[in-house]
Amino acid sequence: MMRDVTGRLMLLDTASLYFRAYFGVPESIRAPDGTPVNAVRGLLDFIDRLVRDHRPDRLVACMDADWRPAWRVELIPSYKAHRVAAEHTGGPDVEEVPDTLSPQVPVIESVLDAVGIARVGVAGYEADDVIGTFTARAGGPVDIVTGDRDLYQLVDDARGIRVLYPVKGVGTLQATDEAALREKYGVDGPGYADLALLRGDPSDGLPGVPGIGEKTAARLLAGFGDLAGIMAAVDDPKAKLTPSQRRRLDEARPYLAVAPKVVRVAADVPLPDVDTALPRVPRDPAALEELAARWGLGGSLQRLLTTLGA
Repeated sequence: MMRDVTGRLMLLDTASLYFRAYFGVPESIRAPDGTPVNAVRGLLDFIDRLVRDHRPDRLVACMDADWRPAWRVELIPSYKAHRVAAEHTGGPDVEEVPDTLSPQVPVIESVLDAVGIARVGVAGYEADDVIGTFTARAGGPVDIVTGDRDLYQLVDDARGIRVLYPVKGVGTLQATDEAALREKYGVDGPGYADLALLRGDPSDGLPGVPGIGEKTAARLLAGFGDLAGIMAAVDDPKAKLTPSQRRRLDEARPYLAVAPKVVRVAADVPLPDVDTALPRVPRDPAALEELAARWGLGGSLQRLLTTLGA
């Protein structure tokens, strides 16, 4: 269930943004008890700036309830395997996260809740899937804020869906639309998912097709349309493929049969019923006051509240 979303919707890939805040803001930013709060304050500053610059009507902080879903790992076992700090049989694996960032995540969640910014994570899914589902159901334009290029696959000019990608820290954002994708990668939004699975992505443990890099993948997609078109060409002796391309793609069939499900974000996540409207006043002022004092959130929180109330 989700209430009808109209007006401009902004979706935050929250973990991607607080990781950037953590590495972009000095660890000397600390709470009164000496605990680092650089990721907390950096994220609040970032949200303040996003709301000021882009004026969304609705805002959702999308969370990773499961950063490495079992259904993806079952299809491609190497998926994000190098980032596992500890394996859990009964629930999500533990991701390798800097020691001083982990304790800041519950603080971020408590502050967002007290401010009244909708926060959505769904068991068994990544934040990308939550973003994909909100985007699929949106009735108006969508701004997706992420440092993860995987979400370029959702870009769609006709529906007003673009990605705001932080280029430097969190201050400079690159607005990515179809023209930007075509210029840099030679593909549109859906084509980006095919490009990514062909070329592979070491940061996500996706092997790709050996010998097919980004440029070759873009050329193949330009010539044959999409992954299905490329595989039809492998089976067509008259199709213009080099012998090595044909052989490599043929040998990669087992991977290419499952990779689309792993790489493409889900659009059918069971979203909870949440109010995504931008809060004008804090949802829980007493809790927020306590959090601000305990964690020394000072100017960062005050600026955000002023912007939301404006």
